[in-house]
Amino acid sequence: MGDVVLGYDGSRSTRMALDVAIEQARAFGDRLVVVFADEPPGRSAGEEFREHRRALDEIGEQALADAAERAKASGVEAETLLVPERPAVALEATARSHATRLIVVGTYGEGPFKSAILGSTPHKLLHFSEVPVLCVPSTGENP
Repeated sequence: MGDVVLGYDGSRSTRMALDVAIEQARAFGDRLVVVFADEPPGRSAGEEFREHRRALDEIGEQALADAAERAKASGVEAETLLVPERPAVALEATARSHATRLIVVGTYGEGPFKSAILGSTPHKLLHFSEVPVLCVPSTGENP
């Protein structure tokens, strides 16, 4: 038994990834670790930054609560983490700090050039993660 780590922000692609992560966790008797990670742009000081951080935390807490409820309804134990860090960094760190068997992320269908330029989370994880990464495609979605 290990953990399945899921990057989750409540978007359509991550909701689809949640379904796959729940299936994986249930099939292997794993625990699901759901991670909402985001880092506000700019400096980490000042009222504007604090307001942005509070807004992100509120969005993250709601997304995590929804994911935990879906996991529980499916009979899967879930832990939720709100991580104030870039998503790829947060998922990799979470995987290292847990007994992680698999990282699951949703994709928006970006091409390799756009992913390389913009630095998509799945693209980064596929290149740097020491844990297997399962990318769940989403068709026709804009972030």
